[in-house]
Amino acid sequence: MIDNELETLLSVLESENRCRRIPAQGHSDMVDLCSNDYLGLGQRSIEWREEFLYRFPDAAMTSSASRLLSRRQYHHLLLEDRLEALYRRPALLFNSGYHANVGCIGALNLPSTLFVTDRLIHASAIDGLRTCGAEFVRFRHNDMEHLERVLTAKGKDFRHIVVMVESVYSMDGDLAPLDSLVRLKQKDNRIILYVDEAHGVGVFGEQGLGLCEQTACLDRIDLIVGTAGKALASAGAYVICSSVMKRWLLNSARSFIFSTALPPACCAWTLLMLEKMTVMHTERNHLRNLWQWLGTQLGQVAHSQILPYLTGDAAKALTLADRLHTAGLDVLPIRRPTVPPGGERLRLSLNALLTEADLFPLIAILSDKNK
Repeated sequence: MIDNELETLLSVLESENRCRRIPAQGHSDMVDLCSNDYLGLGQRSIEWREEFLYRFPDAAMTSSASRLLSRRQYHHLLLEDRLEALYRRPALLFNSGYHANVGCIGALNLPSTLFVTDRLIHASAIDGLRTCGAEFVRFRHNDMEHLERVLTAKGKDFRHIVVMVESVYSMDGDLAPLDSLVRLKQKDNRIILYVDEAHGVGVFGEQGLGLCEQTACLDRIDLIVGTAGKALASAGAYVICSSVMKRWLLNSARSFIFSTALPPACCAWTLLMLEKMTVMHTERNHLRNLWQWLGTQLGQVAHSQILPYLTGDAAKALTLADRLHTAGLDVLPIRRPTVPPGGERLRLSLNALLTEADLFPLIAILSDKNK
């Protein structure tokens, strides 16, 4: 019986303190330090419910078909048009960041293409590479010298080289050296620069378009993947690229072609959240000040709204998370395989609704020598 074998495998996970479960519904009075609602749009969504219903009364709850077969395209096209106006480049919607990465990687896997990825690139990108059988090699995290050595050693026989990074790394919260990557791309016209902005959108840039906007690289990066499921408090994702690339993805990204399209209501909500997000300058400044302050309190350099607190042990991460939960702080432990062995941690995810006072109990517990 397969269930018996699965029970044995699950018991191993239990013994290693890394058997996962869906968290229970949180309490409204808990301090949220685990979600990706970076601007607090999700927590404030009720404020815009009436506006949404007034502006988009006809937004259906289902597309009932893929984008290529559905007649319900109005709200999808509205959202893509708005994204294109902001980024000044074509945009294509996907159902999620996972769909976007898997689909785009498969579409880019042309003959004589090498993918070179940061070692800490998201699992969806790794799955995309493996699914389409791409040839790929990793370079040490944020190590430009190692990247250049890899390109010299491995890239000479390829016609296309796709360099893949995240703008803000989801577990460590540090930033990709986009300026250096752009300069490297300018030296070799075979390089296609692919940046996953999942955790940068909303947080960085004057309009919240991400680290690519903040570093003035928007027009020099071939593919930018953004998500609506984090700071934008919605669902779905989008790819910013050239017009030719958009046409190619539309015709070859299997996750786009063969998935039922996002519900029109979801696209309409994303459009509304995008309008709110682009003008939330005060919230972005507050969030930046907050992560810098918390980093100082914890004795570490904070690069973004994501701060890791390493425990190096799954049991310690679970125990500490439970202690924080008792104190009213919602923090979840991160364990293998999300992070490598020894990388077990708490992932502190800040949002713009938090204050320094909200974080005083966190600092006290994490600073406790007897924890």
